[in-house]
Amino acid sequence: MLLLVCRWCSGTTQAQTADEVARQIAAINAEQAQMHQEELKSLPKPDPQSKASVDVYSQLGDAELFLGNAARAEEHYRQMVVLDPALEASHWRLGIACFLADHPQAGAAQFEKYHSFDSVDRENGIWRYFCHYRASGKAAAREQLLRYEKDDRPPFREVYQFFQGTMTAEQVLQAANGGEERNRASRQFYSHLYIGLNASLEGDTATAVRSLQQATLNSWPQNAGYGPRYMWQVGRLELNRIQKAGRER
Repeated sequence: MLLLVCRWCSGTTQAQTADEVARQIAAINAEQAQMHQEELKSLPKPDPQSKASVDVYSQLGDAELFLGNAARAEEHYRQMVVLDPALEASHWRLGIACFLADHPQAGAAQFEKYHSFDSVDRENGIWRYFCHYRASGKAAAREQLLRYEKDDRPPFREVYQFFQGTMTAEQVLQAANGGEERNRASRQFYSHLYIGLNASLEGDTATAVRSLQQATLNSWPQNAGYGPRYMWQVGRLELNRIQKAGRER
């Protein structure tokens, strides 16, 4: 059976078998595990009383999260705020760690703080929605969706409409696949990522796996800036979690 995986970064569409996709993702996971395990070993021991350790806690948090240790990442991110309270409102990584560590109410509160820092970023609103969904269910989460007056970077207008219930996943992907070619790979990455994360939350494992595979195999975020690379890691980790849960059944 063929599984279609789109390598949008190269401008081509490549059909691959499920085994080929599994091997590619396994290789990515092995590389990432080795990289971040080595990073943890190389980092100095932070001083919990010194503001100079903020950067070390930041690196520790990232490395632990990328290894799948969300609760440890949350602890390190929180220590950053203890040492430098000015970081609290902008600390979106703390909100993601809370969600992944199954602390959705704390995550929602963190994304609420971030909205006071940046009232344009719909990606923050999506994560706040995820937290409310996990804490209180879909209806309550949709009712509490943040409202935005200014436009955001593509494809987040369409992606947010998906969470509002005014666009389907298919329409979001159509919009991502169209438009200017220069940022098409980024639009497709974020569209697949959030469709996949949402499907996972809703228990639609098949859609989640398909979408998160495409997000993981999209090389654009791996070569882009810090934020896209971070979100690529989140999608990769969720794909791993779903597939591990399936094997353990």
